[in-house]
Amino acid sequence: MDLRAIAMGLTFALIWSSAFTSARIIVADASPLFSLALRFLISGIIGVAIARAMGQSWHLTREQWRATILFGVCQNALYLGLNFYAMQTVEASIAAIIASTMPLLVALAGWAFLGERLRPLGIAGLLAGFVGVALIMGNRIGAGVDLFGVALCGIAALALTFATLSVRGATSGGNFMMVVGLQMFVGAAILFVAAPIFETIRIHLTLPLVLAFSYTTLFPGLLATLIWFMLLNRIGATRAATFHFLNPVFGVAIAAVLLGEKLGPLDALGVVITTLGILAVQLSRQPGQGSSAST
Repeated sequence: MDLRAIAMGLTFALIWSSAFTSARIIVADASPLFSLALRFLISGIIGVAIARAMGQSWHLTREQWRATILFGVCQNALYLGLNFYAMQTVEASIAAIIASTMPLLVALAGWAFLGERLRPLGIAGLLAGFVGVALIMGNRIGAGVDLFGVALCGIAALALTFATLSVRGATSGGNFMMVVGLQMFVGAAILFVAAPIFETIRIHLTLPLVLAFSYTTLFPGLLATLIWFMLLNRIGATRAATFHFLNPVFGVAIAAVLLGEKLGPLDALGVVITTLGILAVQLSRQPGQGSSAST
């Protein structure tokens, strides 16, 4: 893995992790599904415009169209939609930690349903990862965390796991920015329909809302997604996924600094154990995986 790939991976992990904090700020002043749909619409317009300016084509491969639709439904509408909705009552750090279990869930599903072999390091990593999450959640449940919100975050992680296992070929054939822009439109279309059904649409225009919305639209929405697609194309899905081990640490740290969310001793221990578990799982899966790309 070269220095450029490492820099891309670190940047992606930092931006991806910060999205939970900016989302928490947004839902304090705006209805989650509608604001997320609006974000996807704006991100999609910007993404497609940039793609066309770069000379990228609307004519995607069959696998890219499949990836665009699946990713738009599973990541944007379900994963992000459910997380945004949950963060009305769930802290950003909790949402980040639950979302960070995605690599563990992918490894577990690959072993259980796809016949992938797990080496001893991977098995130990899976156990450690889930033990770490159990430590954190047990502590938070005792403190009165909203279980419905936690359940939504869990379903969201499962949706992203499904997308990761199902999508193939999204990074072949180029047109990365076009794929990014079009999958934003898929998410926007679904959430614009869902918003008036599941929530009362509200927008209380404040400076924190404007700043958080702008940041989320441009950085986690466009830049992080583009970096992820480019990283997949450069080093493959298995190696790229290694950077997810940083997400619990970054997610909790950013929420603590910007939102003042408290981190107790058991929380800190759980974050460390989960982080090491994710890293162990990813390291165990690298040999023999090649460089096939999936998102």
